[in-house]
Amino acid sequence: MASNLTLVTDLPPLPSYTLVETTDLISWFPDFYLSIFAPIATYWIVSTFFHIIDIYDLWPQYRLHTPAEISQRNRATLSEVLRDVIIQQVIQVVMAFVLGYTDPPQMTGMEEYDVAVWATRVRLAQRALPAVLGLLGLNAATISKNMAVSHPLLAGALAGGHYPFLTSGLDTSNGTTVPAFAAWELIVAKAIYYAVIPGLQIVVAATVLDTWQYFLHRAMHMNKWLYAKFHSRHHRLYVPYAYGALYNHPVEGFLLDTVGAGLGYKAAFMTARQGIFFFIFSTIKTVDDHCGYALPWDPMQRITGNNAAYHDIHHQSWGIKTNFSQPFFTFWDKFLGTNWKGDTTLKYERAKLHAANSLEAEEKKAAAKTQ
Repeated sequence: MASNLTLVTDLPPLPSYTLVETTDLISWFPDFYLSIFAPIATYWIVSTFFHIIDIYDLWPQYRLHTPAEISQRNRATLSEVLRDVIIQQVIQVVMAFVLGYTDPPQMTGMEEYDVAVWATRVRLAQRALPAVLGLLGLNAATISKNMAVSHPLLAGALAGGHYPFLTSGLDTSNGTTVPAFAAWELIVAKAIYYAVIPGLQIVVAATVLDTWQYFLHRAMHMNKWLYAKFHSRHHRLYVPYAYGALYNHPVEGFLLDTVGAGLGYKAAFMTARQGIFFFIFSTIKTVDDHCGYALPWDPMQRITGNNAAYHDIHHQSWGIKTNFSQPFFTFWDKFLGTNWKGDTTLKYERAKLHAANSLEAEEKKAAAKTQ
Protein backbone atom coordinates (compact mmCIF):
# COMPACT_ATOMS: atom_id res chain seq x y z
CA MET A 1 0.00 0.00 0.00
CA ALA A 2 1.46 3.34 -1.02
CA SER A 3 1.10 6.62 0.81
CA ASN A 4 -0.84 9.39 -0.92
CA LEU A 5 1.18 12.15 0.71
CA THR A 6 3.12 14.60 -1.44
CA LEU A 7 6.06 16.72 -0.45
CA VAL A 8 4.89 19.69 -2.51
CA THR A 9 1.66 20.90 -0.88
CA ASP A 10 0.25 22.70 -3.94
CA LEU A 11 0.38 19.52 -6.01
CA PRO A 12 -2.53 17.06 -6.07
CA PRO A 13 -1.88 14.09 -3.79
CA LEU A 14 -0.99 10.74 -5.29
CA PRO A 15 -3.65 8.05 -4.85
CA SER A 16 -3.05 4.96 -2.78
CA TYR A 17 -2.92 1.57 -4.47
CA THR A 18 -2.94 -2.12 -3.75
CA LEU A 19 -1.10 -4.56 -5.97
CA VAL A 20 -2.78 -7.80 -7.00
CA GLU A 21 -1.63 -10.46 -9.43
CA THR A 22 -2.80 -9.88 -12.99
CA THR A 23 -5.45 -12.24 -14.31
CA ASP A 24 -4.56 -14.24 -17.42
CA LEU A 25 -5.65 -13.02 -20.85
CA ILE A 26 -7.26 -16.42 -21.40
CA SER A 27 -8.82 -17.71 -18.19
CA TRP A 28 -8.04 -21.37 -18.89
CA PHE A 29 -4.56 -20.79 -20.36
CA PRO A 30 -1.92 -19.06 -18.19
CA ASP A 31 -0.03 -16.12 -19.71
CA PHE A 32 3.21 -17.97 -18.95
CA TYR A 33 2.35 -20.68 -21.47
CA LEU A 34 0.74 -18.21 -23.84
CA SER A 35 4.05 -16.35 -24.13
CA ILE A 36 5.75 -19.64 -25.01
CA PHE A 37 3.36 -21.16 -27.51
CA ALA A 38 1.58 -18.15 -29.07
CA PRO A 39 4.57 -17.22 -31.32
CA ILE A 40 4.86 -20.84 -32.51
CA ALA A 41 1.15 -21.05 -33.28
CA THR A 42 1.40 -17.69 -35.04
CA TYR A 43 4.27 -18.98 -37.19
CA TRP A 44 2.28 -21.90 -38.53
CA ILE A 45 -0.99 -19.98 -38.92
CA VAL A 46 0.63 -17.22 -40.99
CA SER A 47 2.75 -19.71 -42.92
CA THR A 48 -0.32 -21.80 -43.72
CA PHE A 49 -2.06 -18.68 -45.03
CA PHE A 50 0.75 -18.05 -47.51
CA HIS A 51 1.01 -21.76 -48.33
CA ILE A 52 -2.66 -21.78 -49.35
CA ILE A 53 -1.98 -18.77 -51.56
CA ASP A 54 0.85 -20.75 -53.17
CA ILE A 55 -1.16 -23.93 -53.67
CA TYR A 56 -4.10 -22.21 -55.34
CA ASP A 57 -1.94 -19.54 -57.00
CA LEU A 58 -4.36 -16.87 -55.80
CA TRP A 59 -2.28 -13.77 -56.57
CA PRO A 60 0.27 -14.68 -59.25
CA GLN A 61 0.66 -11.01 -60.17
CA TYR A 62 2.28 -10.36 -56.79
CA ARG A 63 4.69 -13.30 -56.79
CA LEU A 64 8.36 -12.46 -56.50
CA HIS A 65 9.20 -15.84 -58.06
CA THR A 66 7.42 -18.38 -60.20
CA PRO A 67 6.56 -21.94 -59.05
CA ALA A 68 9.20 -23.15 -61.53
CA GLU A 69 11.86 -21.20 -59.64
CA ILE A 70 10.84 -22.78 -56.35
CA SER A 71 11.23 -26.28 -57.75
CA GLN A 72 14.37 -25.58 -59.79
CA ARG A 73 16.46 -23.24 -57.67
CA ASN A 74 15.94 -24.30 -54.05
CA ARG A 75 18.39 -26.82 -52.62
CA ALA A 76 16.52 -27.79 -49.44
CA THR A 77 13.76 -30.39 -49.41
CA LEU A 78 10.46 -29.90 -47.63
CA SER A 79 11.37 -32.43 -44.96
CA GLU A 80 14.71 -30.69 -44.29
CA VAL A 81 12.99 -27.32 -43.90
CA LEU A 82 10.32 -28.66 -41.56
CA ARG A 83 12.91 -30.52 -39.49
CA ASP A 84 15.08 -27.45 -38.90
CA VAL A 85 12.13 -25.18 -38.20
CA ILE A 86 10.79 -27.59 -35.57
CA ILE A 87 14.25 -27.90 -33.99
CA GLN A 88 14.51 -24.12 -33.73
CA GLN A 89 11.05 -23.86 -32.23
CA VAL A 90 11.97 -26.44 -29.59
CA ILE A 91 14.95 -24.23 -28.74
CA GLN A 92 12.60 -21.24 -28.58
CA VAL A 93 10.35 -23.07 -26.13
CA VAL A 94 13.28 -23.79 -23.82
CA MET A 95 14.48 -20.18 -24.01
CA ALA A 96 10.95 -18.89 -23.37
CA PHE A 97 10.73 -21.03 -20.23
CA VAL A 98 13.99 -19.49 -19.01
CA LEU A 99 12.80 -15.94 -19.74
CA GLY A 100 9.47 -16.66 -18.09
CA TYR A 101 11.06 -17.87 -14.89
CA THR A 102 13.33 -14.80 -14.68
CA ASP A 103 10.35 -12.42 -14.91
CA PRO A 104 8.63 -11.29 -11.71
CA PRO A 105 4.91 -12.06 -11.34
CA GLN A 106 2.68 -9.74 -13.34
CA MET A 107 0.93 -7.32 -11.00
CA THR A 108 -1.84 -4.76 -11.47
CA GLY A 109 -3.51 -2.10 -9.37
CA MET A 110 -0.90 0.63 -9.67
CA GLU A 111 -2.18 2.16 -12.90
CA GLU A 112 -4.00 5.15 -11.37
CA TYR A 113 -0.98 5.92 -9.21
CA ASP A 114 1.38 5.81 -12.21
CA VAL A 115 -0.94 8.05 -14.24
CA ALA A 116 -1.02 10.51 -11.33
CA VAL A 117 2.78 10.48 -11.21
CA TRP A 118 2.89 11.44 -14.88
CA ALA A 119 0.21 14.08 -14.35
CA THR A 120 2.39 15.51 -11.57
CA ARG A 121 5.30 15.67 -13.99
CA VAL A 122 3.08 17.46 -16.50
CA ARG A 123 2.12 19.94 -13.78
CA LEU A 124 5.75 20.51 -12.79
CA ALA A 125 6.76 20.97 -16.43
CA GLN A 126 4.33 23.89 -16.68
CA ARG A 127 6.42 25.79 -14.15
CA ALA A 128 8.92 26.44 -16.91
CA LEU A 129 6.34 28.24 -19.10
CA PRO A 130 6.70 31.71 -17.53
CA ALA A 131 10.47 31.62 -18.01
CA VAL A 132 10.12 30.36 -21.60
CA LEU A 133 7.59 33.06 -22.44
CA GLY A 134 9.88 35.61 -20.78
CA LEU A 135 12.66 34.66 -23.21
CA LEU A 136 10.21 35.51 -26.01
CA GLY A 137 9.51 38.91 -24.47
CA LEU A 138 6.07 37.95 -23.10
CA ASN A 139 4.83 38.56 -19.58
CA ALA A 140 3.19 35.29 -18.54
CA ALA A 141 1.65 36.75 -15.37
CA THR A 142 -0.13 39.54 -17.25
CA ILE A 143 -1.39 37.23 -19.99
CA SER A 144 -2.61 34.74 -17.40
CA LYS A 145 -4.47 37.43 -15.47
CA ASN A 146 -6.21 38.71 -18.60
CA MET A 147 -7.36 35.19 -19.53
CA ALA A 148 -8.35 34.06 -16.03
CA VAL A 149 -12.09 34.52 -16.60
CA SER A 150 -12.47 33.49 -20.24
CA HIS A 151 -9.95 30.65 -20.33
CA PRO A 152 -9.11 29.64 -16.75
CA LEU A 153 -7.28 26.40 -17.62
CA LEU A 154 -5.04 28.12 -20.16
CA ALA A 155 -4.46 30.94 -17.69
CA GLY A 156 -3.45 28.38 -15.05
CA ALA A 157 -0.97 26.74 -17.41
CA LEU A 158 0.57 30.11 -18.36
CA ALA A 159 0.88 30.92 -14.68
CA GLY A 160 3.14 27.92 -14.25
CA GLY A 161 0.53 25.26 -13.54
CA HIS A 162 -1.35 27.20 -10.88
CA TYR A 163 -5.00 26.08 -10.64
CA PRO A 164 -6.39 27.27 -7.26
CA PHE A 165 -9.96 26.65 -8.45
CA LEU A 166 -9.37 22.89 -9.00
CA THR A 167 -10.00 20.79 -5.91
CA SER A 168 -10.96 17.16 -5.34
CA GLY A 169 -12.97 17.32 -2.15
CA LEU A 170 -11.78 16.56 1.34
CA ASP A 171 -8.48 15.07 2.37
CA THR A 172 -9.58 12.25 4.69
CA SER A 173 -6.45 12.71 6.80
CA ASN A 174 -7.30 16.23 8.03
CA GLY A 175 -10.69 17.11 6.53
CA THR A 176 -9.49 19.85 4.16
CA THR A 177 -9.84 20.24 0.41
CA VAL A 178 -6.90 19.16 -1.73
CA PRO A 179 -5.66 20.28 -5.17
CA ALA A 180 -6.81 18.32 -8.22
CA PHE A 181 -5.45 17.73 -11.70
CA ALA A 182 -6.97 19.42 -14.72
CA ALA A 183 -8.74 17.06 -17.14
CA TRP A 184 -6.22 17.82 -19.85
CA GLU A 185 -3.32 16.94 -17.54
CA LEU A 186 -4.84 13.53 -16.89
CA ILE A 187 -5.47 12.99 -20.62
CA VAL A 188 -1.82 13.78 -21.40
CA ALA A 189 -0.64 11.59 -18.53
CA LYS A 190 -2.77 8.65 -19.72
CA ALA A 191 -1.54 9.10 -23.28
CA ILE A 192 2.06 8.97 -22.04
CA TYR A 193 1.46 5.98 -19.78
CA TYR A 194 -0.74 3.86 -22.06
CA ALA A 195 0.56 4.82 -25.52
CA VAL A 196 3.85 6.73 -25.63
CA ILE A 197 5.85 4.59 -23.20
CA PRO A 198 4.68 1.20 -24.59
CA GLY A 199 5.31 2.53 -28.10
CA LEU A 200 8.84 3.56 -27.18
CA GLN A 201 9.41 0.14 -25.60
CA ILE A 202 8.42 -1.54 -28.88
CA VAL A 203 10.78 0.76 -30.80
CA VAL A 204 13.65 0.04 -28.37
CA ALA A 205 13.05 -3.72 -28.51
CA ALA A 206 12.85 -3.68 -32.32
CA THR A 207 16.01 -1.54 -32.59
CA VAL A 208 17.97 -3.85 -30.28
CA LEU A 209 16.79 -6.91 -32.22
CA ASP A 210 17.64 -5.29 -35.56
CA THR A 211 21.07 -4.21 -34.36
CA TRP A 212 21.87 -7.67 -32.99
CA GLN A 213 20.70 -9.41 -36.15
CA TYR A 214 22.37 -7.01 -38.56
CA PHE A 215 25.89 -7.35 -37.17
CA LEU A 216 25.66 -11.08 -36.48
CA HIS A 217 24.04 -11.72 -39.85
CA ARG A 218 26.66 -9.64 -41.64
CA ALA A 219 29.46 -11.44 -39.78
CA MET A 220 28.07 -14.77 -40.94
CA HIS A 221 28.45 -13.60 -44.52
CA MET A 222 31.83 -11.93 -44.22
CA ASN A 223 33.45 -14.76 -42.26
CA LYS A 224 33.84 -17.75 -44.58
CA TRP A 225 33.91 -20.28 -41.74
CA LEU A 226 30.72 -18.92 -40.15
CA TYR A 227 28.99 -18.91 -43.51
CA ALA A 228 30.06 -22.42 -44.49
CA LYS A 229 29.43 -23.88 -41.05
CA PHE A 230 26.14 -22.20 -40.18
CA HIS A 231 24.52 -19.58 -42.40
CA SER A 232 24.86 -21.30 -45.78
CA ARG A 233 22.03 -23.64 -44.77
CA HIS A 234 19.50 -20.80 -44.75
CA HIS A 235 20.66 -19.76 -48.22
CA ARG A 236 19.81 -23.11 -49.69
CA LEU A 237 16.46 -21.41 -50.15
CA TYR A 238 17.24 -19.11 -53.06
CA VAL A 239 13.49 -18.65 -53.38
CA PRO A 240 12.20 -18.03 -49.83
CA TYR A 241 8.75 -19.13 -48.77
CA ALA A 242 6.80 -18.49 -45.58
CA TYR A 243 7.26 -21.67 -43.58
CA GLY A 244 10.98 -21.67 -44.40
CA ALA A 245 11.52 -18.38 -42.52
CA LEU A 246 13.17 -20.20 -39.60
CA TYR A 247 15.03 -22.72 -41.74
CA ASN A 248 18.47 -22.28 -40.16
CA HIS A 249 21.27 -24.20 -38.57
CA PRO A 250 20.16 -24.67 -34.91
CA VAL A 251 23.16 -22.69 -33.60
CA GLU A 252 22.45 -19.80 -35.94
CA GLY A 253 18.74 -19.91 -35.17
CA PHE A 254 19.43 -19.73 -31.45
CA LEU A 255 21.95 -16.88 -31.70
CA LEU A 256 20.28 -14.82 -34.41
CA ASP A 257 16.57 -15.10 -33.67
CA THR A 258 16.03 -16.51 -30.17
CA VAL A 259 18.77 -14.59 -28.34
CA GLY A 260 18.13 -11.44 -30.38
CA ALA A 261 14.43 -11.33 -29.52
CA GLY A 262 15.19 -12.07 -25.87
CA LEU A 263 17.71 -9.23 -25.71
CA GLY A 264 15.22 -6.81 -27.24
CA TYR A 265 12.58 -7.86 -24.73
CA LYS A 266 14.87 -7.42 -21.74
CA ALA A 267 16.49 -4.17 -22.97
CA ALA A 268 13.07 -2.52 -23.34
CA PHE A 269 12.02 -3.57 -19.81
CA MET A 270 8.82 -5.04 -21.18
CA THR A 271 6.24 -6.77 -19.06
CA ALA A 272 5.52 -10.40 -19.80
CA ARG A 273 2.29 -9.40 -21.52
CA GLN A 274 4.10 -6.86 -23.70
CA GLY A 275 6.56 -9.63 -24.50
CA ILE A 276 3.74 -11.80 -25.84
CA PHE A 277 2.81 -9.05 -28.29
CA PHE A 278 6.42 -8.37 -29.26
CA PHE A 279 7.26 -12.03 -29.92
CA ILE A 280 4.07 -12.53 -31.94
CA PHE A 281 4.73 -9.35 -33.93
CA SER A 282 8.33 -10.37 -34.60
CA THR A 283 7.21 -13.82 -35.73
CA ILE A 284 4.64 -12.43 -38.15
CA LYS A 285 7.23 -10.01 -39.55
CA THR A 286 9.84 -12.74 -40.03
CA VAL A 287 7.37 -15.03 -41.81
CA ASP A 288 6.09 -12.17 -43.95
CA ASP A 289 9.64 -11.21 -44.97
CA HIS A 290 10.09 -14.71 -46.43
CA CYS A 291 6.59 -15.11 -47.90
CA GLY A 292 7.64 -14.60 -51.52
CA TYR A 293 4.94 -12.03 -52.28
CA ALA A 294 4.91 -8.24 -52.67
CA LEU A 295 1.33 -7.72 -51.54
CA PRO A 296 0.22 -4.07 -51.82
CA TRP A 297 -2.37 -4.45 -49.04
CA ASP A 298 -0.13 -6.30 -46.58
CA PRO A 299 0.41 -3.97 -43.56
CA MET A 300 3.65 -5.76 -42.64
CA GLN A 301 5.09 -4.72 -46.00
CA ARG A 302 3.96 -1.11 -45.60
CA ILE A 303 5.11 -0.17 -42.11
CA THR A 304 8.76 -0.32 -43.17
CA GLY A 305 10.90 -0.66 -46.28
CA ASN A 306 12.32 -3.89 -44.87
CA ASN A 307 9.80 -6.25 -46.43
CA ALA A 308 9.60 -9.42 -48.52
CA ALA A 309 10.93 -7.72 -51.66
CA TYR A 310 13.80 -6.13 -49.73
CA HIS A 311 14.87 -9.38 -48.04
CA ASP A 312 14.37 -11.46 -51.18
CA ILE A 313 17.23 -9.58 -52.84
CA HIS A 314 19.51 -10.87 -50.08
CA HIS A 315 18.56 -14.47 -50.98
CA GLN A 316 19.71 -14.05 -54.59
CA SER A 317 23.29 -14.92 -55.57
CA TRP A 318 23.81 -11.40 -56.92
CA GLY A 319 22.44 -9.69 -53.78
CA ILE A 320 23.76 -11.96 -51.07
CA LYS A 321 26.27 -9.39 -49.76
CA THR A 322 23.60 -6.70 -49.39
CA ASN A 323 20.38 -6.08 -47.43
CA PHE A 324 21.54 -7.70 -44.19
CA SER A 325 19.01 -5.81 -42.05
CA GLN A 326 16.09 -7.74 -40.59
CA PRO A 327 13.36 -7.97 -39.54
CA PHE A 328 12.10 -4.41 -38.97
CA PHE A 329 14.17 -1.46 -40.20
CA THR A 330 16.81 -0.78 -42.85
CA PHE A 331 18.84 1.96 -41.14
CA TRP A 332 21.97 -0.16 -40.55
CA ASP A 333 22.16 -1.12 -44.24
CA LYS A 334 21.74 2.51 -45.27
CA PHE A 335 24.14 3.86 -42.66
CA LEU A 336 26.89 1.34 -43.50
CA GLY A 337 26.23 1.24 -47.24
CA THR A 338 25.19 -2.41 -47.52
CA ASN A 339 21.74 -1.79 -49.02
CA TRP A 340 21.16 -2.91 -52.62
CA LYS A 341 21.43 -0.08 -55.13
CA GLY A 342 20.03 -0.28 -58.61
CA ASP A 343 17.24 -1.94 -60.55
CA THR A 344 16.55 -5.66 -60.14
CA THR A 345 13.96 -6.19 -62.87
CA LEU A 346 16.24 -7.75 -65.48
CA LYS A 347 17.91 -10.01 -62.92
CA TYR A 348 14.57 -11.39 -61.77
CA GLU A 349 13.40 -11.88 -65.36
CA ARG A 350 16.55 -13.85 -66.25
CA ALA A 351 16.09 -16.09 -63.21
CA LYS A 352 12.46 -16.78 -64.13
CA LEU A 353 13.36 -17.56 -67.75
CA HIS A 354 16.23 -19.83 -66.75
CA ALA A 355 14.03 -21.75 -64.29
CA ALA A 356 11.28 -22.14 -66.88
CA ASN A 357 13.75 -23.48 -69.46
CA SER A 358 15.26 -25.89 -66.92
CA LEU A 359 11.83 -27.18 -65.94
CA GLU A 360 10.84 -27.61 -69.57
CA ALA A 361 14.05 -29.55 -70.27
CA GLU A 362 13.41 -31.83 -67.30
CA GLU A 363 9.85 -32.50 -68.43
CA LYS A 364 11.03 -33.35 -71.94
CA LYS A 365 13.68 -35.69 -70.56
CA ALA A 366 11.10 -37.39 -68.33
CA ALA A 367 8.68 -37.74 -71.23
CA ALA A 368 11.40 -39.26 -73.41
CA LYS A 369 12.12 -41.91 -70.77
CA THR A 370 8.47 -42.99 -70.68
CA GLN A 371 8.30 -43.49 -74.42
